[in-house]
Amino acid sequence: MGTNSNGFSEAGLRRLREVLARHVESKKIPGLVALVSRGGRTHVEAIGTMRPDGGAPMRRDTIFRMASTSKPVTMAAAMILLDECRLRLDDPVDPWLPELADRQVLRRPDGPLDDTVPAQRPITVRDLLTSTFGLGVDFESMASPIRAATFERLDYSVASGPAPEPDEWMRRLGELPLQYQPGVRWQYDLSNEVVGVLVSRVAGQPLETFLRERVLDPLGMKDTAFHVPAEKIDRLPPLYGPDPATGEFLVWDEAEGGRSAVPPAFQGAGGGLVSAVDDYHAYFQMLLNHGTHGGERILSRAAVELMTTNRLTPAQLAAREAMFSNVAHVSSGQGADGGWGFGMSVRTERNGYAPAGQFGWFGGTGTTAYADRTNQLTGILLTQVGLSTPDSPRAMSDFWTTLYQAVD
Repeated sequence: MGTNSNGFSEAGLRRLREVLARHVESKKIPGLVALVSRGGRTHVEAIGTMRPDGGAPMRRDTIFRMASTSKPVTMAAAMILLDECRLRLDDPVDPWLPELADRQVLRRPDGPLDDTVPAQRPITVRDLLTSTFGLGVDFESMASPIRAATFERLDYSVASGPAPEPDEWMRRLGELPLQYQPGVRWQYDLSNEVVGVLVSRVAGQPLETFLRERVLDPLGMKDTAFHVPAEKIDRLPPLYGPDPATGEFLVWDEAEGGRSAVPPAFQGAGGGLVSAVDDYHAYFQMLLNHGTHGGERILSRAAVELMTTNRLTPAQLAAREAMFSNVAHVSSGQGADGGWGFGMSVRTERNGYAPAGQFGWFGGTGTTAYADRTNQLTGILLTQVGLSTPDSPRAMSDFWTTLYQAVD
């Protein structure tokens, strides 16, 4: 059979493989695993090796550090608490996160940390879920004092070392003023970490425990966690960040003895998950199925709609678009897709090969996962190459461009 009316054309899938293989053959990406699915048909490509010098081949069950591609999955925990009325969108977060009560706000976003005015209102659950609570990465003010202070206290990227346990992390956050009034401006990342702490405090158990009981186990996501246990560590490749000048593969994180090999003190909802393509496929398929999996309801239909449709006002949207258009050339356009729901981007218009309404996100470790209702399509591409150079973003861009041509 040459084509499948509810899936992809054979020729299109062949081209997809060729395009991905070219990235591996170029020696810029040691290996990758891609999964595409549509209309009940799933196709997987595992190409290349775990290390630049060869070694074990990439396999369908290879485990990757998801980085920010964690956000869409961890957000499901908060949605369950909304569904159960244990959280309400417009309630202040003060009872659970007293560290964020009675905020001071910078008079000027790039001003000194002690020049502040009182917040006009409390931070709400909605502010955290939409990434508009007043702090976060803002590509337009990277040189500001608040950016430096936030980074110094709260960052736990490869460069900074691991974060402390959640209460100490929240204490540090509570020492900072907000950069913007609550609800005013979309800023990246930090709010997702706070959502993880909020979930654990409301649920009365660690984020991972709640996520596992309510989302991961029901979906059969057995390789998704905040670390890789010893018996699976051989399935985790090292994480590389190519040297921007020489292209040399610098190791950001080893597998055995690396950061993903031990349970973290801080379970980072913004970027802490490890996972594999089939797990992510199960999750995004659940979203496409309006919250159900194999007859079992994980999230309400309304919760899925809230998460996967744009939640930003026109003014917030304009700021987000301005912010990302300035760095789009660095990331081959990854992330520059307009709107934002809860924990993921939502494409508000067609400005590339994907249609409006496509939802998902990408990660700084070279991962991307999106789904789209128009085509009932899911695409996941996982690599072990971080975004220190445009190599993995270019592979992502080519993946989406080619995938959408393969839609039959």
